[in-house]
Amino acid sequence: MKLLSAIVLAVILAGCATGELMSSLRPGMTKEEVTRVLGSPDGFQSRGEYESLKYSNRLVTGWAWDRADYFVILRDNRVIEYGTGEVRVKDMNSNTLFLVPLR
Repeated sequence: MKLLSAIVLAVILAGCATGELMSSLRPGMTKEEVTRVLGSPDGFQSRGEYESLKYSNRLVTGWAWDRADYFVILRDNRVIEYGTGEVRVKDMNSNTLFLVPLR
């Protein structure tokens, strides 16, 4: 039963990667709708009628360790652009050992 619970939790968390959630965004969405999908941004910047939301160092997918910065640009509180900034690929050739407890 514990193993099944761990698998279900892993699948749920895997679906929460910001890169995958970005596909839910659409031009014209409000800032409130964006934060409902992506959560609170790590930073923002405003200039006149424009606002930029930054989501820093977030998982690209639930199946990889790659991380990226994501940006959402709003004008008058509506999405006009969104996308990925710098992608940082996890170096799997390092001497890191991952231990996964079985119980």
